Amino acid sequence: MTRTVIIGGHGKVALLAAPLLAEAGHDVTSIIRNPEHAAEVEAAGAAPLVLDVERAGEEDLVQAFRDADNVVFSAGAGGGDPARTRAVDHDAALATMRAAEAAGVRRYVMVSYLGASLHHGVPEDDSFHAYAQAKAEADEALRDSGLAWTILGPAALTLEEPTGRITVDPDLDTPDAPKGEVSRGNVARALVAVLADPTTVGRKIDFVDGDTPVAEAVHRA
Repeated sequence: MTRTVIIGGHGKVALLAAPLLAEAGHDVTSIIRNPEHAAEVEAAGAAPLVLDVERAGEEDLVQAFRDADNVVFSAGAGGGDPARTRAVDHDAALATMRAAEAAGVRRYVMVSYLGASLHHGVPEDDSFHAYAQAKAEADEALRDSGLAWTILGPAALTLEEPTGRITVDPDLDTPDAPKGEVSRGNVARALVAVLADPTTVGRKIDFVDGDTPVAEAVHRA
């Protein structure tokens, strides 16, 4: 059975992805910071592992990833404090990449955001700057790693019912452009799809809710 470890296991996307991964034959471990979230993670079909990735040592992370086939980074500081955003979305992300390589994990999927880039253009006095910079640098570090990576770039997340259909690399500036949003359920489906599709290795896939079945869309991206 394929073993998949989700970092940020109590997040909304992770809780939606866990049962889909289990259904697809994955043995899912979800890393959480708060032990009070363990029951909810178990109900989603994953084994909870209490570990604060913001403060964990590399050996703790290596141990968490031991015998894993896939690591998924779906954690985030949730905005607000720039220092904590840097600590989670950049520093902890890079620590998990190093640990994944040390543990012999091959596959690593990063949940980023649509348009993430070192050329994001967000002014330093903008409250979004810390997040944009942290994610861009973490994505770049993943590209430079020895891992078989995929970066997911979902648009603004919603709690709408998932349609199972997305549009990849949307041109949001055209008159008939799709709305720059995507349901968390469709992000969860994209996560499962890229883990099942080796052709998605080495690619960043930006997407919104759309018209193409998820697995087909990520394969054709």
